[in-house]
Amino acid sequence: MIETILTRRSIRKYTDEKISEEVLEKLLACGFSAPSAMNRRPFHVIVVDDKEMLKEISECGMYTKMIASAAMCMVVCGDHKRQPFKEMLINDCSAMIENILLAAHELGLGAVWCGVMPRMGLHKKISKLLGLPSTVEPMGLISLGYPAETKEVVNRLEWEKVHRQKW
Repeated sequence: MIETILTRRSIRKYTDEKISEEVLEKLLACGFSAPSAMNRRPFHVIVVDDKEMLKEISECGMYTKMIASAAMCMVVCGDHKRQPFKEMLINDCSAMIENILLAAHELGLGAVWCGVMPRMGLHKKISKLLGLPSTVEPMGLISLGYPAETKEVVNRLEWEKVHRQKW
């Protein structure tokens, strides 16, 4: 697991290879194994693998273009009925997204996390496009596919940002 964490990178270029249902199930099982505040498990996932839908999603934001060439996109959503505290909803869904990213890397997939922030307009576009109920909010997009690029592994530990006891 440590090797997976240290070598994972955001991958934005993919081959045409499809993601099998078996691999999808593993990704989802890992995502749904994420911790959540008070075990409320407020996450929902919309799996999109239709090429036309992927293209539409890719056109929703300025940093989502790679989704058009992805084999799949997962839209991780938070349910306000299950977790009314927005900050906890963000934390819970972020934990799910990170689990999926790590599982994807472990399974030989490339992936990148696209944040869905209301102020950039992506939030409303995704909600409308996917027909989300008013109590469910898109929290993040995960673009997934078999990598057509490699990224250099670098040590990202920044000791100058490590503090002990106090700042």
